Amino acid sequence: MIEVKITGFQIDKAKALAQELGQLNNSITRGQGNLAGFIGEVIVADITGSSHTNTYDYDLILPSGKTVDVKTKRTNYPPQENYDCSVAEFNTKQRCDYYAFVRVKNDLSKAWILGFYEKQLYFQDAKFHKKGEYDPDNGFTFKANCYNIKISDLMGCP
Repeated sequence: MIEVKITGFQIDKAKALAQELGQLNNSITRGQGNLAGFIGEVIVADITGSSHTNTYDYDLILPSGKTVDVKTKRTNYPPQENYDCSVAEFNTKQRCDYYAFVRVKNDLSKAWILGFYEKQLYFQDAKFHKKGEYDPDNGFTFKANCYNIKISDLMGCP
């Protein structure tokens, strides 16, 4: 896990990208997470030296040519190893090589790059949860069908 202090330049870049995009189809938060999502993409691109692109299938292209879709959640607290990372069921068709998982502090002061997971293996290894299901581990009720994996199971940058 890498903790990152978010810069004003990164916030400005993310704001511009969020305004350009508008609300995503199937957005669980109805567009409210766009800024945090783009901050996640911007910081992963900066840390990995990736080029940023905006397609349905992936967000970044690593220097190796592999593609990454960045999944970002907002938080008030530093993430713990036992927290979950999620991919919504309606995103399972995305054609990317890896998922990167990020948490962005609600006040936009810092973010954590939690790790990566190979997409081909993710759905084999992750736990499936149905919309409306209650998770007693964290007190969360799922807003959509999704697949979860623990932060502790993630890998470093491919």
